[in-house]
Amino acid sequence: MASELKIGIIGLDTSHTVAFTQLMQGPDTPAAPRLQGLRVVHALRFPSPFQDAKGQDERQAQMEALGVVMKPTVAELAKGMDAIFLEINDPAQHLPFFREVAGLGLPVFLDKPLAADLAAGRQIVALAQAKQTNVWSSSSLRYVRTLVAARQQMTAPPTFCNVFGALGKAAAGSDVVWYGCHVTEMLVTAMGLGALSVTAVEDPVGVVAVVSYPDNRRAVAEYSRGSYTYGGRVQAGGDVLYFDNRGDVLYHNLLVEIKRWLDTGVLPVTLAEALEVQAIMEAIERSLAQKQTIALATL
Repeated sequence: MASELKIGIIGLDTSHTVAFTQLMQGPDTPAAPRLQGLRVVHALRFPSPFQDAKGQDERQAQMEALGVVMKPTVAELAKGMDAIFLEINDPAQHLPFFREVAGLGLPVFLDKPLAADLAAGRQIVALAQAKQTNVWSSSSLRYVRTLVAARQQMTAPPTFCNVFGALGKAAAGSDVVWYGCHVTEMLVTAMGLGALSVTAVEDPVGVVAVVSYPDNRRAVAEYSRGSYTYGGRVQAGGDVLYFDNRGDVLYHNLLVEIKRWLDTGVLPVTLAEALEVQAIMEAIERSLAQKQTIALATL
């Protein structure tokens, strides 16, 4: 294993690209949040409704100042790399770019969400299996330290859970999928797999979804506009544990998991779990449109 793994990043339409690179190799990044052992070497940009050309020019200049070389094609970006990060704000572009990187023999981190919809998510999973590509997808909110600790302390599957966080306005596509995925990933992290149905309502400040599980278990997810604090509670019997993201360095937490995965090859998040996140968000959208409870799609 190389002492420093070389990363190629696809996408400048998200702030994650620069933020992650700064945490890996920013000269002014303090030692505590800095992530040793990873270095972004190549990057690639493309037009996106989530960031105009001027904004991408600024991010390109920041990346180049951090020692990153821009490449014009995926093939050239992948040369000499140890892994590829798909840091793409537009969920509609996740499947097309994954088609280009699957089968290159490199592990792929696909930043949240898995895809624009469940059908595209299924295609990504099928392609990963067919091409034997080691891929996983995650939001950094999955690694809120107090959430991870709360879930580890539970001696039984949670009976009840509530999670809350932001609902941003997407430049294209679904708000729930693009930004609500953070809250949904927290929910699935807390409750695990097996959701049965979703009932969602919308008001001027956001969306609330009730997710039903077997054995009368229940989770409530609040997606709120204009609020960027994340947290919640998990409850099993008399055990009630609370969590929030105050004081957490979320991107660092995620990069730690990425480095562990690249070192070991062991997926931190299964593709089945990523698909369940996608299925819950799709059920929320359908429940809002049809004003009724929606059974979760079979995965």
